[in-house]
Amino acid sequence: MPIVVPERLPAYKVLTEENVFVMNELRAAHQDIRPLRIAIVNLMPAKEVTETQLVRMLANTPLQVEMQLLHMDTHETKSTRQDHLDNFYKTYDEIKNQKFDGMIITGAPVETLPYEEIDYWDELSELMEYSKSNVFSTLHICWGAQAGLYYHYGIDKYPLDKKLFGVFPHKVNNPKSELLRGFDEEFFVPHSRYTQIKSENILKVSALDILAESEQAGPHIIATKDNRQIFVQGHSEYDRDSLQMEYERDIKKGIDIQVPINYFRNENPENEIVIRWRSHASLFFSNWLNYVYQETPYEINTLSPL
Repeated sequence: MPIVVPERLPAYKVLTEENVFVMNELRAAHQDIRPLRIAIVNLMPAKEVTETQLVRMLANTPLQVEMQLLHMDTHETKSTRQDHLDNFYKTYDEIKNQKFDGMIITGAPVETLPYEEIDYWDELSELMEYSKSNVFSTLHICWGAQAGLYYHYGIDKYPLDKKLFGVFPHKVNNPKSELLRGFDEEFFVPHSRYTQIKSENILKVSALDILAESEQAGPHIIATKDNRQIFVQGHSEYDRDSLQMEYERDIKKGIDIQVPINYFRNENPENEIVIRWRSHASLFFSNWLNYVYQETPYEINTLSPL
């Protein structure tokens, strides 16, 4: 079954035209099954782009998903219209008495700043604390993964010598993980960041496992033993042209940026883009939703804390 999406949300029209099976709220109201409740904490400036990418991933499953978009009340968003936030988003204060089967915390373009200097860090910290008792499984992406590892386990990030930029091969460390069912031994994921989490610091925490990693990009999928906290450094949800748009943006700004690796055919930005990550991206999100569906109690109010 599909994800439930408001018809007026821009992602609804985009995904309908792509023949992605999405369902409006009226039709969903006549379903007799309980949908999975997934909260998406969207920290990206251009929220419509990110929400469309994530809805596309969550829609590729036979499960019905009911999503709630969240934004930070303590941060002024300049790249998204206020009416869009008013119509489709809520704040932490508005949902803090609710429970969710799953939550996604996105990345944010603040990775070079110390966490405590980010204007919404206190609010995000409160939300991450809330997730421990009110969300069955929380999926943290890119900077969201770094922030989650720092908040929950005190694992800090480190600056890289240059931007990690491209589509990199990864290996599966734990083929028996529910999150990696059906994965090939090697799979590709886009990365775009200036900071890194060190494997040796993750391995010091007995609660965490590195499920997949890359020789070039480092640890990619990190999770607790029960998969209730998942930290993903890459961007498997990225569109075909996401890295191209970042590359062209940086060039226009005069930034000395390398061509994204393994992205354009023959490493030539004049050539077409080669998508290497889409099938594993869909599989990962489907595996996560299926895991949440299988393990979350039907009566969500009986959810036990971490």
